[in-house]
Amino acid sequence: MTSTRLRRALGLDLGAKRIGIAVSAGTVATPIDTVHRSGDRPREHREIAALVEEWEAEVVVVGLPYNMDGSLGPMAKKCQSEAKALGDTLDVPVVLYDERLTTVSAERSLMEQNMNAEARRKVVDQLAAAVMLQAWLDAEHAELERHDG
Repeated sequence: MTSTRLRRALGLDLGAKRIGIAVSAGTVATPIDTVHRSGDRPREHREIAALVEEWEAEVVVVGLPYNMDGSLGPMAKKCQSEAKALGDTLDVPVVLYDERLTTVSAERSLMEQNMNAEARRKVVDQLAAAVMLQAWLDAEHAELERHDG
């Protein structure tokens, strides 16, 4: 049994049209919501802040879409910029985490469940956020285990 616990985290998959949101409960990430992009970034960030408060998140994990070669493309740079703005807005730390292939993985999972394109579109961003957050939780858990022995 470890003496250190994982912090409750809110995971964000920042897309051009939608922001997928997931939350952690212990060591499991669960998709919970989608914020639709409106062009009003402060309003979108207020919606995220309300979710941080509602779910009592202690950290926000933002997916960073590295290129496959590990470099940062235009979308990754936009995510870094938005994560910094969120960090200036929220009362909890905002961290970036590698999200390569999370949307592909989420889409594949939904297709395997025979969901039609419209149904997939409604949940794929949330699921991508959950896939990314689960990877972050697994890494955090492994780190805690290593330090707690």
